[in-house]
Amino acid sequence: MRISGPGPIPKDALQYFRAKIATPGFDWRDIWRTEHASAFTVAKATQADVLTSIREALDKALAEGRTYRQFAAELTPTLQELGWWGEQMMVDPVTGKTVAAKLGSPRRLKTIFRANLRTARAAGQWNRAERTKAALPYLLYELGPSREHREEHVAWHGTLLPIDDPWWETHMPPNGWGCKCRVRQVSRAEAERMRQEGVMAPGRAQIIDAQTGLPTGQLEKRRVPVKTQAPPIVRVPWENKRTGRVEMVPAGIDPGWDSNPGKTRLQNLEALLNEKLAALSPQAEAAARSDLAFYRGA
Repeated sequence: MRISGPGPIPKDALQYFRAKIATPGFDWRDIWRTEHASAFTVAKATQADVLTSIREALDKALAEGRTYRQFAAELTPTLQELGWWGEQMMVDPVTGKTVAAKLGSPRRLKTIFRANLRTARAAGQWNRAERTKAALPYLLYELGPSREHREEHVAWHGTLLPIDDPWWETHMPPNGWGCKCRVRQVSRAEAERMRQEGVMAPGRAQIIDAQTGLPTGQLEKRRVPVKTQAPPIVRVPWENKRTGRVEMVPAGIDPGWDSNPGKTRLQNLEALLNEKLAALSPQAEAAARSDLAFYRGA
């Protein structure tokens, strides 16, 4: 039976998204890597009302299972009324130069929608995995439904590792702009079957005629062995032109995406309590402890 509707509210994903602090920024490189686990930012959205409107629309989409079309249809007129649409001249606060800035557009909204919802859902999935890893201790990396895939992501398909393996600290998908890769949590018994039988390969392979050696025009699904060793991480230099710093990023992962949002959020909460407890108000301390307890499944 096919179930219609958006399904249950993704509580873990919402908890992650709602815990973020609104942080205006001019450029996506101004908020870097693990900072995204705690900061909600949209490049060029420097006005509080603009950032708030985008955040509320994303929250609604996540909570209600809204599609991109529903999200964009409701948010577009609001952003247009606020003047955050099209291309405008703005002063870059880092360089002091006036530049042509691309603000709201259907393409921008689609990027904002996909990046924020996929990251929140990935963080929520990680939190659930941490709570249930006694029964489901492995994660399987799988390609998503994209038409084209990065070469490295294809190579990672079928990687089966324990949840606590350090590889997931940098390779928990999504692993870049537009990346639709995913992980699936599996039990010990299922992991053993995969080791013996392999997993389905992405896509379909051409069936070759045994006599002629030529393609028959038919396609079939095939199985490939799982990878039970973490793929090597090859880091390549990338210059952040906003800061002038050269960052070493894993090959195959877009700059800034090489972090695990769910794990990073938990680490940030623990650091907040352990290092800054004295500076917190009683209300802030209570909120932080509640947030941390939720992430730990307490």
